[in-house]
Amino acid sequence: MTFRQLESFLAVAREGSFSRAAVRIHLSQPTLSEHIHELEREVGARLFHRSGRRVTLTEAGRVFAPHASHIVAAAGDARHAVADLGGLTQGTLLVGASTTPGIYVLPRVVAAFQQRHPGATLTLSIANSRVIEERVRADELDLGVVGGHVLGPGERCLTAGLVDELVLIAAPRHPWTRSAPIRTRQLAEERLLIREPGSATRQVTERALQQAGIAPSRTIELNHTEAIKQSVMAGLGVAFVSLHAVHGEARARQLAIVPVRGLRIRRHFHVIQGAQELDADGKCSGV
Repeated sequence: MTFRQLESFLAVAREGSFSRAAVRIHLSQPTLSEHIHELEREVGARLFHRSGRRVTLTEAGRVFAPHASHIVAAAGDARHAVADLGGLTQGTLLVGASTTPGIYVLPRVVAAFQQRHPGATLTLSIANSRVIEERVRADELDLGVVGGHVLGPGERCLTAGLVDELVLIAAPRHPWTRSAPIRTRQLAEERLLIREPGSATRQVTERALQQAGIAPSRTIELNHTEAIKQSVMAGLGVAFVSLHAVHGEARARQLAIVPVRGLRIRRHFHVIQGAQELDADGKCSGV
């Protein structure tokens, strides 16, 4: 699944026409049509009804649309946040990121940055949110990209526009995959795999479950999202992880996304800067 395919899908959905969508995103109509066909083959469902010149979303297309918008918008916001540094033709930019944005969002942003500024060197360090925040405050990093950040004295939030959603994942043969959506009280019955202390994913998940009145009876702590995904595949339990982290496994049916009735966990990725040379107080919103 490519960003160009997602952009093509969203353009057709907005315009209601393959020809108008092709003009809008500067593609030939055959190329755009091929993008849509490839995307439909990959997701395993038709995304559009085609009736003459009229094009409308199928039920699968309506379900897919917000996820496609989410991915394109998040990557675009991240790209702009880094690109807005502007004018950097040489030197080194030290960027730290928590696990989810660092592994699943920023690599494409870094590639775009290097294309735009080939003379500059960008170094990306990945750790959990707490470690990245500490390194930004210690002036060891120029920028940090983390989830659910609370500003410290003198820090500035450059943007809080990168929206992420945490989804519940289970092994494909888990009973919940046949009875979804599940009720929130069922979460207390299953072993929940969680990240280590200092992880923003853990903090956001625990806060959402607490607000829903859910206290998991059994948990296992793992210090990496990939370890959690592999453990869920092995049937060790269920987990809340970023939607960005499981697109490939969900598409390949190695993992199942299980909707939870009345529970939607969303957060923002924050791009933060330390106290050096700041001329205004920053604010992070949308945590």
